[in-house]
Amino acid sequence: MEGNRDEAEKCINIATKAFEVGDKEKALKFLNKAEKLYPTDRAKALLDALTKNGSSAGNGAYCRRPANSSENTGAQPERERQDSGGGESKGFTKEQVEGVQRIKRCKDYYEVLGISKEASEDELKKAYRKLALKFHPDKNHAPGATEAFKKIGNAYAVLSNPDKRRQYDLTGGEEPSSPGHAHGGGFDFHRGFEADITPEDLFNMFFGGGFPSCNVLFDRCTQCVVCVQGGFSMFIQLMPIVVLILVSILSQLMVSTPPYSLYSRPSTGQTVKRQTENLRVDYYVTRDFKSEYKGNALQQIEKNVEEDYVSNVRNNCWKERQTKTDLLYAAKVYRDDRMRKKAELMTMDNCRELDRLNDLFRGG
Repeated sequence: MEGNRDEAEKCINIATKAFEVGDKEKALKFLNKAEKLYPTDRAKALLDALTKNGSSAGNGAYCRRPANSSENTGAQPERERQDSGGGESKGFTKEQVEGVQRIKRCKDYYEVLGISKEASEDELKKAYRKLALKFHPDKNHAPGATEAFKKIGNAYAVLSNPDKRRQYDLTGGEEPSSPGHAHGGGFDFHRGFEADITPEDLFNMFFGGGFPSCNVLFDRCTQCVVCVQGGFSMFIQLMPIVVLILVSILSQLMVSTPPYSLYSRPSTGQTVKRQTENLRVDYYVTRDFKSEYKGNALQQIEKNVEEDYVSNVRNNCWKERQTKTDLLYAAKVYRDDRMRKKAELMTMDNCRELDRLNDLFRGG
């Protein structure tokens, strides 16, 4: 019996390839032969999957969500193992095999993602997220899972592009006229609607690079795949924000506070009032200002104070004159005495102060 093991393995490999391209009869033939030569769980799993889907596996039927699958009943599917000559490799479940076959039987992109043609962008993303996690080759090792994952990625890439989706709705989703156009025994409904990005690149962009570093759980009540984020992964995602906050804080700490202010600022301790010697401009400093700034340093500080003050007064005077001109113009256009009186009663405090400073400059 052991001597037939290698031959049985060869039959299983042939059956698997036939299974992937949709040749059900050939797959059944070699799986039955493998069972007679050397029974294995791997062959039994494929036989069960073919038998269960026998009525629709070869006729191009539309993919449907199973009404009473293990997802709905909560039953734990039996884990099947691939027995290769060297030992045990990564396994897969009957549910995964059936899911791959459902995806491969789909005729258009909407069926692949399980959404309607009126689906919104959020519904599209939700459907892709669930299927991409379920059929990613790192998590699904059933025969044909890679092809199913690529089909899911291509479907999302096309339907998420408004222009391609509009064009696809007009001409896509048709069965090819000749078998030569088929990919892997399925339907080539691409018809010029290939994605601009590979399924793996799309997945990496969608989930932030590689397979999501989280615990992937299936909620049997809501029929949704839930990604429980790990603490370290969450920290990595938040790192750019943390860096920006730290840079902002450091930049504020590195910017030194001016030694004076034109207004009292209790937050910086600049509450001690002083007056420049030349233009008699009021300014505020800290309590230890007098001991730190003397002689030429004090003269430079007062010069800066006066320059800032004159600049502020000049700008404010310009704003006052502009406001008065606008009011007088509006009063004339709309014949509004209220606006005219308001313009005439404007105090123009900054302009009067500017005139005072000009007199001091001329007198000096």
